[in-house]
Amino acid sequence: MSHHPFRKVAAYLHDGTGAFGAGVVSEIFGYDRRHRGLPGFDFAACTDRPGPVATDGGLTLLVEHGLDRLAEADLVLVTSWEQFDLEPSPEVLAAIRTAYERGATIAAHCTGTYVLAASGLLDGLRATTHWRWADAFAARFPDVKLLPEVLYVDEGRIVTGAGAAAGVDMCLHLIRREYGAAVANGIARDMVVPPHRDGGQAQYVAAPVAADCDDERLAEVLGWAREHLDLPLTVEVLAGRALMSQRSFARRFSAATGSTPHAWVLSQRLHRAEELLETAGVSIEEVARQVGFGTAATLREQFVRRRGVPPRDYRKTFAT
Repeated sequence: MSHHPFRKVAAYLHDGTGAFGAGVVSEIFGYDRRHRGLPGFDFAACTDRPGPVATDGGLTLLVEHGLDRLAEADLVLVTSWEQFDLEPSPEVLAAIRTAYERGATIAAHCTGTYVLAASGLLDGLRATTHWRWADAFAARFPDVKLLPEVLYVDEGRIVTGAGAAAGVDMCLHLIRREYGAAVANGIARDMVVPPHRDGGQAQYVAAPVAADCDDERLAEVLGWAREHLDLPLTVEVLAGRALMSQRSFARRFSAATGSTPHAWVLSQRLHRAEELLETAGVSIEEVARQVGFGTAATLREQFVRRRGVPPRDYRKTFAT
């Protein structure tokens, strides 16, 4: 967790890049939300030679910046790379490596991870990419530990994300990591997207929601659970509210969310703890009670295991 969060953000676009992915990075980092009390970023789109860049969806973008802007950014974002038979230019790879050596964070999502792998920065690290290209990627870059089933992978200053919409998850994760949950939630609310999606890509490979899932009833139970995190939210309790057997509830829950009820509840408790640590002046014991961990010791244990720092340090870094 950095005490000097990134400000200068550069996105690398090239001919054939995904229009959706380009839109995601510009919406999150290029849109000025300072009037809403959220941080502003010095955002630039860059390409090999400034000028028109065609996207996969038929739109043409006029990109004003070259690779020099890429090399001096705090955060470099690589959008999708559709030309698998084409190697990224030595100049692009050099600019990415220069930024990394200067201390920048480098993030790529979808097939943009191909560019990162070609630079050598992913060698020996864990990474992800779009599930459809996972096998081809693994064959091409055997030194990368590919995790095709997750939405994003954080390796410190190297972060990779899965296919198109997972770029949202990856970018919000970067903001949550550097600026805290309240800022990430504020941007997510502005974009009308979930601030954090649980589960991995596996749930998107076939049907994201089982056809027979009683979605409305499940949504009501999840909403109720979020409002009552201080209660013991066992499968028995949740299934009872959904008027289902425990086995049927667990099966439907997994089909709809890609997660188990236990993992989902734990995740909700941690997110709520982050918000309280940032924005509420209550004691850590009271945070633990309100989110259902019971004691400060349990909160600390879960927080350190899943966030890498104790609650007190998190509060010191992000409290507003």
